[in-house]
Amino acid sequence: MARTGDNVVVSSMKLEKLLCMKGGKGEGSYASNSQAQALHARSMLHLLEETLDRVHLHSPEFPFQVADLGCSSGNNTIHIIDVIIKHMSKRFESSGLEPPEFSAFFADLPSNDFNTLFQLLPPPANYGGSMEECLAASGHRNYFAAGVPGSFYRRLFPARSIDVFHSAFSLHWLSQVPECVLDKRSAAYNKGRVFIHDASESTTNAYRKQFQADLAGFLSARSQEMKSGGSMFLVCLGRTSADPTDQGGAGHLFGTHFQDAWDDLVQEGLITSEKRDSFNIPVYAPSLQDFREVVEADGSFAIDKLEVFKGGSPLVVSHPDNAAEVSRAMANSCRSVVGVLVDAHIGDGLSEELFSRVEHRAKSHAKELLEKLQFFHIVASLSFA
Repeated sequence: MARTGDNVVVSSMKLEKLLCMKGGKGEGSYASNSQAQALHARSMLHLLEETLDRVHLHSPEFPFQVADLGCSSGNNTIHIIDVIIKHMSKRFESSGLEPPEFSAFFADLPSNDFNTLFQLLPPPANYGGSMEECLAASGHRNYFAAGVPGSFYRRLFPARSIDVFHSAFSLHWLSQVPECVLDKRSAAYNKGRVFIHDASESTTNAYRKQFQADLAGFLSARSQEMKSGGSMFLVCLGRTSADPTDQGGAGHLFGTHFQDAWDDLVQEGLITSEKRDSFNIPVYAPSLQDFREVVEADGSFAIDKLEVFKGGSPLVVSHPDNAAEVSRAMANSCRSVVGVLVDAHIGDGLSEELFSRVEHRAKSHAKELLEKLQFFHIVASLSFA
């Protein structure tokens, strides 16, 4: 295989035009590898419902509008929207109010596979009838749906238009890799690595500053778009260590066999070390303090709940003792979330080689992976006055 025959130059492309979960419905797609996130999300539904109980109810003549930010293209976002709308409709009814019409906005970057997502949406209920009839329709969608392409680090909606914002497993994705991390002249240059787990203090501090700047932009945008009395429920990868060089579960996913697979390609002469070093995953797992500092500095939202929640393993397998199944789950988990970035950086052919090596390396560490590859999440419930 030629060293550069499959390479694709992407240095001039903006991350937001490229970044997305692996589309389609194949083995390595997000839609086929989002079971772990579904389990983690379901384990936190009681926290989501607590957030929804704080949302102010308004006159039914105005639509109740929900937005899922970073929706991706699987069933998880549809399930969450269904939970939110059913919970709010019950709140309206128990308060003696007629339920309003509901709208749901599925928001993600333009590169997201909205086609797959929209194909998964249930058919709409009969909106020619009453709202009560729509809400009672079994197996049908009782809300108006729309896709919203764009970065959630900027404005996406009209001012004072959204009642509930939900975002799960998305805010750890940065708007960009910090420039100094890819600059050979910088102390933050992440030489020899494709992720920040066990990297230098300068490198991880650059990522931390980027995360906090991005979160500040996110909160500023939402504070303009949210209705008075609205609430946000946010979940992102987090860490329990105060040390940002310890990225926890994200470190085990991207800093072990995935890193070693890149080194394999370099050692075998399939890519240069410079090609490897110019690739960094734009993910940062914050601590509670990282998150709290930004929310308090912004000042627009009251913190109702902010905690670390143990999510569990991203590897969902039917036979935990089957090393081949565990290693395949590891490779597919990596591919579903960063496969598009890898494809763009080194080309489809070398990307296939890379993930094949991830699977091969993980096979002899299957038991260790199941024990150590555990995710923790930052869970935040925020209210807007």
